[in-house]
Amino acid sequence: MKILGISAFYHDSAAALVVNGQIKAAAEEERFTRIKHDYSFPLNSIQFCLNNLSIKPEDLDFIVFYEKPLLKFERLLETYFSLAPRGFSSFLKVMPLWIKEKLFQKKLIIKNLQKLGETTSLESKILFSEHHISHAASAFYPSPFYEASILILDGVGEWSTSSIGLGIGSNIEILKEINFPHSLGLLYSAFTYYIGFRVNSGEYKVMGLAPYGCPKYKQIILDNLIHLKPDGSFRLNMEYFDYAIGFTMTNEKFHKLFGGPPRKQESPITQKEMDLASSIQAVLEEVILLIVKFISKEIGKKKLCMAGGVALNCVANSKVLKSKLFDKVWIQPASGDAGGAIGAALAAYYLYNQQPRQHSQIKDSMNGSYLGPSFTMEEIEQRLKRVGGNCIKIKTESALVQKVSKLLVQGKIIAWFQGRAEFGPRALGNRSILADPRCKNMQKTLNLKIKYRESFRPFAPSVLIEDVQDWFDLKEDSPYMLFTANVKNDKHTRVIDELEGIDKLKIPRSQIPAVTHVDYSARVQTVDKLSNPIFYKLLKEFNKITGCPILVNTSFNVRGEPIVNTPEEAFYCFMDTEIDYLVVGNFLLNKKEQNNSLQIDYKKKLELD
Repeated sequence: MKILGISAFYHDSAAALVVNGQIKAAAEEERFTRIKHDYSFPLNSIQFCLNNLSIKPEDLDFIVFYEKPLLKFERLLETYFSLAPRGFSSFLKVMPLWIKEKLFQKKLIIKNLQKLGETTSLESKILFSEHHISHAASAFYPSPFYEASILILDGVGEWSTSSIGLGIGSNIEILKEINFPHSLGLLYSAFTYYIGFRVNSGEYKVMGLAPYGCPKYKQIILDNLIHLKPDGSFRLNMEYFDYAIGFTMTNEKFHKLFGGPPRKQESPITQKEMDLASSIQAVLEEVILLIVKFISKEIGKKKLCMAGGVALNCVANSKVLKSKLFDKVWIQPASGDAGGAIGAALAAYYLYNQQPRQHSQIKDSMNGSYLGPSFTMEEIEQRLKRVGGNCIKIKTESALVQKVSKLLVQGKIIAWFQGRAEFGPRALGNRSILADPRCKNMQKTLNLKIKYRESFRPFAPSVLIEDVQDWFDLKEDSPYMLFTANVKNDKHTRVIDELEGIDKLKIPRSQIPAVTHVDYSARVQTVDKLSNPIFYKLLKEFNKITGCPILVNTSFNVRGEPIVNTPEEAFYCFMDTEIDYLVVGNFLLNKKEQNNSLQIDYKKKLELD
């Protein structure tokens, strides 16, 4: 049974292909169009998924959209009418698009699929899943658990913003919900907007900024913005927000409460923004901990699955893990709307078609999240030569790993492009920029000269799975960078910290300063030899030379650009930054040996994130 899942029209459009319950391919549309968080119909992603298995649209048994448009339209109408005449200008802008296209998404899907070839008899194959069912399916079915509690937290689907569910075998049941406009995700996004970052892309910046501040506004938030009950249920005071019917997240009453208007994008970040970030992060963690305590008590399962955009907050995830309320916690690596494509397809397979559950009690079925495009060595060579790349081919994988390890030890920055692209927002060793974590200035260099982004943003360590407990306070696998952990005390350096704010960056805090945040935490990726053999070998070789089983791992892109998807894009990004070497497959490119006239300052064409 071949099922295509689709998510689209809000942000992070994507497609996924599931065959007999197994996830075979998945990709986000932004990787092909080069538009960050692209919300358009994922035609390129669908084409990739179909080509990956050499099938045509008519070979599909079902095509499943990740939410129900009529329910979403109902929510929009009820919200506008209940708050009228406020929001009338927003109503006039939004409604024509819904009436023209979004209400008739079955026709829209067929119309787009027709661009890929013959599409006869597709109409009867199109299904619609509910948004939070799609999230729940993406979290539970790929997990290694036969039964588990499920927690979904995001901005909003059709109506639901927070859902608690139970998965047993092939079945998923949603037990409790909190509905729009009361949303933990939108509360966090409101502060993202107020602090001066972009909603739906800047939330992780708020999380990264939080350790620079103190939660001095936490009580103001709890007293004025959110009414929180002991079981974790909550209601927002909508007098302070405009997102329900306006074009902004917050209003004048919100601004007055916090002493002024939102920070202008790209203006200097002050201690106020750091304290606000710390405060909303603290509130988020408190709410989530109350919710999971309720789940543990009421449902009683010892395993938990999570999805939804809020589940990408790895700091909060770590608080759940450390609570010891659950024996195991598994989080969908593409927890946002992109992952809804996988969930929609799996929901159709297990819930709609009532197929028996396939799962492993040892390993999840996400294939390391390496579900995107790949290229043969012949294709790589042709594509690099076509764009003028001067490359040498390293004959063996062993020789490549040895060469790159030595370059890393020399302090060189390596762009690393291998195998299938990752699905989700994290680079996990296949579309990565790598560096030596022991270098004191590496964090600053990577931010300012490679990524062209704010200096405060931390970098993740990739570590050999067998060595993780020697370096980090983490006893669980973390293959998808969805948990943080503190660097072990014996790896700390002695610090007399009298600095405040961004100045905290000036102090190296451990033996691996490039991946140690100002609160001694790190967003850890554990690497094993089964999920990514060549990346594992690289870490092993680096450890053999240095005694350090860790590399800095950040996504292969610059600020405002999606992660590179092709060898050509890898070359352009390499040429436009101060990356020293590019590795694509077995091909190695030295920046000093490239034609300088091929440098393209394309970063200026990108929108800021």
